[in-house]
Amino acid sequence: MQTLPHADGVVIGGFTDHHVHLQLVDHTLLAGSRLGRVVDLGGNPRFVSSLRSSLNDQEHAGAARLVSSLRSSLNDQEASERRTERVEVTKCDAIRRTSIEFAGAFLTPVGGYPSDRAWAPAGSFRKIASEADAAAAVTEMADAGASRIKVASNSTAGPVFDDDMFRTIVELAAARGLPIVAHAEGAGEAQRAVRLGASALAHAPFTERLSDDEIAEQAASVVWISTLSIHDATARATAVDNVRRFHAAGGTVRYGTDMGNGPTPVDLNPHEIDALREAGVDGADLLRILDPVDPSHPASVRLLLPAGDLDPLHAQILKV
Repeated sequence: MQTLPHADGVVIGGFTDHHVHLQLVDHTLLAGSRLGRVVDLGGNPRFVSSLRSSLNDQEHAGAARLVSSLRSSLNDQEASERRTERVEVTKCDAIRRTSIEFAGAFLTPVGGYPSDRAWAPAGSFRKIASEADAAAAVTEMADAGASRIKVASNSTAGPVFDDDMFRTIVELAAARGLPIVAHAEGAGEAQRAVRLGASALAHAPFTERLSDDEIAEQAASVVWISTLSIHDATARATAVDNVRRFHAAGGTVRYGTDMGNGPTPVDLNPHEIDALREAGVDGADLLRILDPVDPSHPASVRLLLPAGDLDPLHAQILKV
């Protein structure tokens, strides 16, 4: 039975980044990061699903090597202690991984965001012109293993779905047990996406300052993924102000960086942590928003927070 190491501090699982784009970064860097889980919110579903499968295959192969090594050690009692020590290192190095969840491709109207963006990889969006298109896209993402559906609703960059089509996508996704994450940008889009059934906003609202009543309504019904540090000064200030009031109203915020949007680290992002603190999220609340994975899972990265220190930027990767 594997045990967690004794250390002067608190052992927690790796943190979760709830908004990444793995096709836009060097995903191999995740192996040395403090992230235990990432959620890809817009990518070619075949690429992301294959990447997740390859990591699972590595985990299973590492576990098989562990069992083989343990059996060999039983044949040599004299060297068992030395071999067990080597096996534990092999176990950690071979099967430790960052788990991946994903939405698959953006669902967007014909001509909508991000279909005209040079950064959008081939296969990372589906143009939806009819209910049949929407049904096919939702089915494709679900069959690929998606755990949510990403809907683009960016009125500053092109057309957005009308209310009926948005609701249709929500209903199709719900039939497969998948919540809707909306990229809501443009005047009124954050409020509209939530009203039409989105369960989460991929970005804390940054286009406009929401009223206190709107904040209270959203705090009762939807999750905001932070992504505060990607914005210019004006949008950042708006988003930070909205998050401050949303968090104070009891709303659920999740740490997310939009990793791949500009030169973002493939790790915990200190700029996002700073912005969350500016929005009044710190200490135990900040750790909750970072949503650590279960440290007892054999494939999870484990982090040590020094005794009495709740600063996630001080978390150290444990080598066990």
